[in-house]
Amino acid sequence: MRTTSHILTILTAFLFFVPTIGSSTEIKEVKPLNCDGNAGLSCVFPKDCRLGETVMVNCTTRNDCPNPVSKNNLEAVCRFCWQLPEGDYDCEPPTNCSTSSTKLQLTKCSAHSSILCMGQRKFYKRIPCNWSSGYSWTKTMVLSVVLGGFGADRFYLGLWKSAIGKLFSFGGLGVWTILDVILIAVGYIKPYDGSMYI
Repeated sequence: MRTTSHILTILTAFLFFVPTIGSSTEIKEVKPLNCDGNAGLSCVFPKDCRLGETVMVNCTTRNDCPNPVSKNNLEAVCRFCWQLPEGDYDCEPPTNCSTSSTKLQLTKCSAHSSILCMGQRKFYKRIPCNWSSGYSWTKTMVLSVVLGGFGADRFYLGLWKSAIGKLFSFGGLGVWTILDVILIAVGYIKPYDGSMYI
């Protein structure tokens, strides 16, 4: 009985006082506040504004920015920051583009400091994951035209199953070769891993 209570006491102490395995103190980089231009403003948009409509807004400096300023009757387009056209925001490049990633990757974006918009200036957006594993479109076309009857273009792209079929049929007696040249030219035939051509 006594040893059981000692074991329970030791286990309890171990669970409460030993840090969790794999935990670490994360040191976050302190980024300076962006109070430049309109990024430092907090604006009140009319409640009845319609998407895409140009409206007049009243703005004040955000609480976390120094040098308070009040700006009245600024012209702005009624839209949320995540609805901005592509040239009005910048996104971090996707970090997990790989053979197993989806075509659209979630990444962090932020509106340009000159833009006025509703909502959070930093937002997440799905952007295309255009990555390449080194396959050249030009080299693929040359292989398809010159050695297409032997399946060289498909072997080069890693499509070995269809390349073997093309090799043993001599490029479908030329028909398959001509079809492949067209399909490669329009971008239908791509490398086996789904990557983009360079």
